[in-house]
Amino acid sequence: MSKVLYFDCFSGASGDMILGALIDAGLPIEELRRALGSLALDGMSIEAESVDRAGVAAIKFRLLENGQVVDSSDPAPKKHRHDHGHHSNKSHHHHSHRSIHEILELVGRSNLSESAKASVGHLFGRLATAEAAIHQMPVNEVHLHEVGALDSIIDIVGAAFGFEWFAPDEVVVSPLNVGSGTVECAHGTYPVPAPATARLLEGSPIYASGEAGELVTPTGALLMTEWATSYGPLPPMTISRVGYGAGERNRSDSPNVLRLLVGESADIDVGERVVVLECEIDDMNPQIFGLLMSRLHEAGALDVFYIPVQMKKDRPGTLVTVIAPLGLRETLSELLFRESTTLGIRYHETRRERLERTWVTVETSLGAVRIKLARRDNQILNTAPEFDDCVQLAIQHDVPVKYVQALAQKAYLDMTDKAGRK
Repeated sequence: MSKVLYFDCFSGASGDMILGALIDAGLPIEELRRALGSLALDGMSIEAESVDRAGVAAIKFRLLENGQVVDSSDPAPKKHRHDHGHHSNKSHHHHSHRSIHEILELVGRSNLSESAKASVGHLFGRLATAEAAIHQMPVNEVHLHEVGALDSIIDIVGAAFGFEWFAPDEVVVSPLNVGSGTVECAHGTYPVPAPATARLLEGSPIYASGEAGELVTPTGALLMTEWATSYGPLPPMTISRVGYGAGERNRSDSPNVLRLLVGESADIDVGERVVVLECEIDDMNPQIFGLLMSRLHEAGALDVFYIPVQMKKDRPGTLVTVIAPLGLRETLSELLFRESTTLGIRYHETRRERLERTWVTVETSLGAVRIKLARRDNQILNTAPEFDDCVQLAIQHDVPVKYVQALAQKAYLDMTDKAGRK
């Protein structure tokens, strides 16, 4: 068994939401306070408040500086707005932005473990590299307006401490809902996801859903991509704790929370994951369908089948369905576009469960035939003579195929009956 953290990012992710979820799932806030307190930031304190988000109880993580809530989305000055789209409606409180050198000096003097310090250094290095690439400047000249603020520093350092405290073997992250619309950044108004966020999310699955707004912040993107060992749906696991981290806004249509499931991996056979591709064709030479099926099988399709359908303008057509391993979706889609007249393909991921298959060979009066055995839990549920073997013997001896099949089945039953009597 391995320890698993699953982050369900249906409403995006930000630094404070991640910390709220970690706290709600069991991270002791007093230990977090001691770790963050070792940064020796005057006037800084943290609080974790239980709030309601569309009927879901969640933890709102807040940073206070001299008793006031710190907000990096402070509209004055405008150039400092951006990092937390979830943080609108906070108390406005201006605070300075530190350079990477100053941040690493603070972390270096703290009592964080050496591994946590290294993680923080790597995280800020990623941020600087992303900003440098966007603005085409050397890394050492980068100014992190959006993530050099105190609350972002606390989010990153706190998350490094939190992940180390949980010590997971796996961190699985769902596809991230990034939101839509525009956001104010240090250099102007940009579409969501903002440039730094988009750069940090490279290689990660994202989508846009719900009302307009920024749902994944640069800090959220940084932390999720840093610790994710894989992306996808909820893996087989036994849940021990559930945590919810709240965003600032309380939307009526859906809970503005990040859900964290903590548990152990479960050894459950949930079937093999496959992709199903489909398209309808009503304008192709029927002779091509046979070749298309052969090409798809040769390219690795697990199964291909055709179903007659009635299409628009009352035209008869053919539904083409292809079942394949996940990794072959793009290859088979390209083949379908190239070898057929379809203009579009639908696809979805699903699971399939198969019986275990083995082979035995039996001797008949006409020759040898392979028998396919299908098992589940070591119990044979189905048997079938190999059709190609039966056809070959039928042609060789000029007898019906069904006669050879019957001989093969009888030979197998006689063999198993004899083995059973022994």
